[in-house]
Amino acid sequence: MSAYRPVVMLQGVVKGVPVVDLCTSPLFERLASARHVLIAGGGGGFDVFSGLPLYFRLRAQGKTVSLANMSFTRLEGVQGEWTGPGVVRVDATTAGPEHYFPEGWLARWFARQGEEVSLYCLDRGGVAPVREAYASLHARLGFDAVVLVDGGTDILMRGDEVGLGTPVEDISSLGAVHALPEMTKLVVCLGFGVDRHHGVCHAHFLESVAALSKDGGYLGVTALLESMPEVARYKDAVSFVCARMPRAPSIVSLSVVSALEGEYGDVHRTVRTQGSTLWINPLMSMYWAFDLPAVARRCLYLEALADTQTPWQMSEVIEKFREERPIRPWMDIPV
Repeated sequence: MSAYRPVVMLQGVVKGVPVVDLCTSPLFERLASARHVLIAGGGGGFDVFSGLPLYFRLRAQGKTVSLANMSFTRLEGVQGEWTGPGVVRVDATTAGPEHYFPEGWLARWFARQGEEVSLYCLDRGGVAPVREAYASLHARLGFDAVVLVDGGTDILMRGDEVGLGTPVEDISSLGAVHALPEMTKLVVCLGFGVDRHHGVCHAHFLESVAALSKDGGYLGVTALLESMPEVARYKDAVSFVCARMPRAPSIVSLSVVSALEGEYGDVHRTVRTQGSTLWINPLMSMYWAFDLPAVARRCLYLEALADTQTPWQMSEVIEKFREERPIRPWMDIPV
């Protein structure tokens, strides 16, 4: 009997994607050659927090990393530097609304760690102004890679699913980053299951993952574990900021923290979720990574939204789009 010889593929291309071995993270492999990475919260609110473990790891690798976020804060009330159309830079000294200013509180958390970190807040808008904001941010910072982070998984909804979650901010960010010059562009989701709170069918999310896998756009999952130093810092940042915004703590971030701590099922950490049924689960604390252009190609209404100026215009386009085609009904995951 001949001895077993494992087949090791160290180079080559499958479906247009470089082959990696079992010990390689496709997510980090795609970022290996990047010098300056922008990690941007795509869906608004606390989404930038979902990128913090990645931020800490990339910084430890010696890369320059910047943070941006689609902001739910009224930026007219923020005393930061307007660096371009629709972009405000904030740091630990920036005054803003105390009841809801997660970016400012995160900058203050960094200051408590002895670090001076600026965050770039992007004003909410239609695809056109958000595209202009990202272009000005690129001109200022010169990043050569973008990771668009979604707290949840609804950014993968293509438009004909029964539930889209909160598509306006996600899709304006997706369209804007897709329009940037050629560079590494990725989507990372954290919080599988949390969008049940917003009516998302996770069977449709998994169907999207399968379609992206067929297209070569799925980059696998990376588990976040409580024992990782990057995760410990993420948890501390979430705890610090949520404690200072007691009227509006992050449902997504607190749900992910519960999953990291091994909680399961209908576990609530904030009164904001009382009256709903949560599904805290181990898949919630994993990064799901994708090629951003592949995600953009699947979005059925992205082109129709290209010239929208306001979130309200986007909502009207999306509503009209859904009125004109069949909507796929809810599917249970058959396991």
